[in-house]
Amino acid sequence: MFERLREDIGSVFHRDPAARNTFEVLTNYPGLHALLLYRVAHSLWCRGFKWLARTISTLARWLTGIEIHPGAVIGRRFFIDHGMGVVIGETTVIGDDVTLYQGVTLGGTSWNKGKRHPTLGNGVVIGAGAKILGPFEVGDRAKVGSNSVVTKAVPADATVVGIPGRVIVKRDSEAEKDKRREMEQRMGFDAYGVTEEMPDPVARAVRSLLDHMHVVDERIESMCKALQRVDKEYRNGALPAIDEEDFDCVRDDKE
Repeated sequence: MFERLREDIGSVFHRDPAARNTFEVLTNYPGLHALLLYRVAHSLWCRGFKWLARTISTLARWLTGIEIHPGAVIGRRFFIDHGMGVVIGETTVIGDDVTLYQGVTLGGTSWNKGKRHPTLGNGVVIGAGAKILGPFEVGDRAKVGSNSVVTKAVPADATVVGIPGRVIVKRDSEAEKDKRREMEQRMGFDAYGVTEEMPDPVARAVRSLLDHMHVVDERIESMCKALQRVDKEYRNGALPAIDEEDFDCVRDDKE
């Protein structure tokens, strides 16, 4: 119990630069108060004391403005910043190291019993006012922008914004990143110009072109090898050199 409390307090210091000391966190953070009361209510709920659990949950809502159903399952180091207006439904499942901001709703879209609320993976961040509605999964380390309305599954490492929620950034695998770096080195410039976290449409278009060029390059190389097997006299011609000055207009000048 005390280990969980220590983790919960530590998560506040880790994710809120305004936190100054442990006493302030224990006395002035409604997200922590709601979480502590949820832990008690959830324990009672699992032991069959449904009414008492709901009563504690209702008391927590009066005191903090945060409504967490005692039947929800919440992992370790969960943090609710500010917290007012947060609603977490009965069949919600939340992983470790998840962060919610004020006004977030983890709700359902059905009146039928059973799984009705979302499942959040580890490290998920949900922005202020976002609504996650339905029994689907939000993948590990995904981010949901403020005031977004999400009604379908979100892949891991994605960023979602808008109404309805749209995936605007999805982190690439290491293999895809390596291929793109190889193509960038051949071309002699940095195609991004911005960080991958920023949903810049020009940068995304250039990234797509790089991916396409890499596939075309591999296909041409495969065709050349096939021609060499048919005709031993065939030789690959030298490719024209790329002048780096042609790409000055798209290079991010960091000097």
